[in-house]
Amino acid sequence: MAIINMKKISIRPVPFRAAWHNLRYWDYYLLIPYLLLCLTGIVMVYSASAGIEMQNGGSPRGYLIKQTLYAVLGCGCVFFFANLAMRYLRTRRFLKYSTFIMFGLLAIVLVVGRAVNGAKGWLSLGPINIQPAEFCKLYFILYLADRMARARQRGTHFLDSSAAVGPLMFAAIFLILILLQPDTGGFAINLAIIIVMLLACDFKWGYGIAIIVGGPTILYFLLEKAVESGLFHGGYRAQRFIAFMNPFGNASGSGSQLVNSYYAISNGGIFGVGLGNSIQKMGYLPEPNTDFIMSIASEELGLVGVSLILGLLLCLICRIILVGVRSRLLYQTLICYGTATFMMVETFFNIGGVLGLLPITGVTFPFISYGGSSMLVLSSAVGIVMNISIQQNKEQLQMGQPFLSAEGSGN
Repeated sequence: MAIINMKKISIRPVPFRAAWHNLRYWDYYLLIPYLLLCLTGIVMVYSASAGIEMQNGGSPRGYLIKQTLYAVLGCGCVFFFANLAMRYLRTRRFLKYSTFIMFGLLAIVLVVGRAVNGAKGWLSLGPINIQPAEFCKLYFILYLADRMARARQRGTHFLDSSAAVGPLMFAAIFLILILLQPDTGGFAINLAIIIVMLLACDFKWGYGIAIIVGGPTILYFLLEKAVESGLFHGGYRAQRFIAFMNPFGNASGSGSQLVNSYYAISNGGIFGVGLGNSIQKMGYLPEPNTDFIMSIASEELGLVGVSLILGLLLCLICRIILVGVRSRLLYQTLICYGTATFMMVETFFNIGGVLGLLPITGVTFPFISYGGSSMLVLSSAVGIVMNISIQQNKEQLQMGQPFLSAEGSGN
């Protein structure tokens, strides 16, 4: 068995010039699907928003410019995190400050946040609007991965040690703050990330059953209490549940979004009506560039186009999982599994809402829907996974094997 000198491959701060040299080690099975998804998102946001913006007297290129800017910033995040020394993300100072900042943002948004689609989850910082619940997903991935990996280094199981008390307490507080917005979609995605990372770290049948059964049970209990307390009563969330149960019975009211989503999907058929030719985006389907952008994609690009988009996202998710499987470090593995869960569950909730299989939760489709917070968080996560893959490629080079990114599987 080949012995790897970990001192030679340890992650160090990468100077700017050396960062460009690092491009030779990049994982293009990650990069290419990511770039294609960002490009597709720019095109679809423009197509979905231009017509209705012109009708309302706005600029048809307004959302195009913003989404392009978000995509460029997202690419910058990928480049930055791909070349960042990973040890900086594990320092006590970084984790402590990020916890305080995350708690502050989630608390402040309940007081002065801007309500969008029934959820008071947006903070306006001048011309910039951020959604703290989105950043919480990346926070959970980095924070829990570090805590769990350190517990394993001490030779203990995370859930068997006192080290689990603090992280799980913070996680519970943050989840409750997200639910109080109320952002049920963000709550469910963050909960799924925590559950998968716990299972990946310390899988025992007893713990596994408790987490798998207990997680949804806690979700149901909290939602039930929220309904009983009047949190959803008569509000936007209540209307969405009513629309989910009987969309055509409420076609002129709360069910109009889902009904028009069905019409869009039906109009598209197999090959679609052509890019830019959607009928439902012209005032029939509210905010077609966010939650229901896949309905517009289905109408314009058809089943074939949507399948290609889902295929690109599936390739990206599978590659992230593969990078996690191949890692020798639990910390890196957990980051990859958490990121893959993030993308997978977000896709499931969005597509489920568009098809009427789940209540509409306001969850965006990764990389395709309009939104800066989502794009920056997803891109940062991809950049961190790219960083891990780069280190694996350097290890492969030392062992005289092909890169993971270029000449094969690198087994």
